[in-house]
Amino acid sequence: MKARNSISITLSALALLALSVPVLASQMDSRIESSARQSHVFKTYLQNDAIKIHSGNGAVTLTGVVSENFHKSLAQETVEGLPGVKSVDNQLEVKGAPPTPNSDAWLRDRVKVALLFHRRVSAVASEVEVKDGVVTLRGDAASQVQKELSTEYAKDVEGVKGVKNEMIVSRVAGKAPRTVGEKIDDASVTAQVNMTLLNHRSTSVLNTTVKTKRGVVTVGGKARNASEKVLVGKLVADINGVRGVNNRMTIE
Repeated sequence: MKARNSISITLSALALLALSVPVLASQMDSRIESSARQSHVFKTYLQNDAIKIHSGNGAVTLTGVVSENFHKSLAQETVEGLPGVKSVDNQLEVKGAPPTPNSDAWLRDRVKVALLFHRRVSAVASEVEVKDGVVTLRGDAASQVQKELSTEYAKDVEGVKGVKNEMIVSRVAGKAPRTVGEKIDDASVTAQVNMTLLNHRSTSVLNTTVKTKRGVVTVGGKARNASEKVLVGKLVADINGVRGVNNRMTIE
């Protein structure tokens, strides 16, 4: 009798477990989809793009149309950093023909990314044009230092042959710079850091790993020398939402 009761209880427990697993998976998928839509990247940089997010057991599929070529990579980078995501199938299409690698349009995208996420430059207020590899920056800068830093960041993009900075220094330029303490979700911070390091000439060839917890970024990987390691730390510290940097890169 006791054996029968034990078997019955075990079978009941297994049945309840079998029923609860799909429910938990569904809740996780809903959480992933919601977190992506509410992320800083999606609400700030991708807000005008028609992106659909579907998660099934942690496998996320992105569909729709984006206005900029780099928005496709940015969306994927952000979703990949969300808890519970196992894989991302990026089926996003770019509005119009995607730029040819190493073309002026392709280079313009890379310069925009190199400027976009740094809190000390006014990427939102600037206009980027590229002709024959020469970059022209226009718009407003909050200070002369900000203008000069925009030039340095643009010069550090692979393929840039020169920079003409025609930005105007204005005390009322664009939005106020973001502060170190501003709260931005970790997935968005990680995506911004990865995109930025990839688009800077000085760090694009480095094999880095990036993890973010409560705004503190831990960077791993290998640097060829101490200067490269220091540079990575400086670039990461200047990204929107970064509250601290643990630079654990090793020197070859």
